[in-house]
Amino acid sequence: MMGGTRPQSEETDQPGTSGIRFLKGNSLSELVRHEIEAMIVAGHFAPNERINEMSLAAQCGVSRAPVREACRALAAVGLLEYIPNRGLFVRQMDEAELREVDIARGFAFGAVAWSLAENVTPAQLHELRGHILGMDEAVAADDVSAYYPLNVAFHSALCEMCGNRRLAGTYQGFARELHVQRFRGLSAPASLHLSNREHGQIVEAVAARDPQAAFDAARGHVMNGYARILEQRRAMEELQAGESAEDPPP
Repeated sequence: MMGGTRPQSEETDQPGTSGIRFLKGNSLSELVRHEIEAMIVAGHFAPNERINEMSLAAQCGVSRAPVREACRALAAVGLLEYIPNRGLFVRQMDEAELREVDIARGFAFGAVAWSLAENVTPAQLHELRGHILGMDEAVAADDVSAYYPLNVAFHSALCEMCGNRRLAGTYQGFARELHVQRFRGLSAPASLHLSNREHGQIVEAVAARDPQAAFDAARGHVMNGYARILEQRRAMEELQAGESAEDPPP
């Protein structure tokens, strides 16, 4: 209807479809990459889940070529993993690699918070507190699917505000590798409440313009998140082991 607002259909509300059918040119594979990454962030894929290029192409309204190119780019940054003769899978890190990445991510995020504490503005503090209020609503609803994208946005806002693009890029590179693990870690009981309480501690340290306290709060938040990931992973392993034990022998 001309002059009015076009209602969204169920199809365009689905992840991966927004605007893609109407875009052409060199940016298409990059847009598809962002859409697939958004699906991973939103928890639409489980660790070790196989990526079906044909299904993704249908969801995005594109051919397989840009999907294949997008998946290669995501494999290059560690979100997906190619297994010869089997295909592409959502990457599941082992505990040793997970620890290595999270230790590095913790120091990077601590440095981001340190830098911001030295130069933060009232407008930036207002924005950060707004992020926390938004996450509080998801915590109250116990909705990890709503919380996680807001969590990512909060971390990204800190990076953008810190004034050091190289440092922010280093942190984001580590964080991108861990989307699936971080989402699953927040599924553990009470994790959302604990996570957002730690966000508040980071912001208050930044507001106090105390770089060391901001560093400690931000690094501690990442390492607490690492512990939550391990807790949830072990809970899932115990659940799967229990289900296997209950299966009758063939």
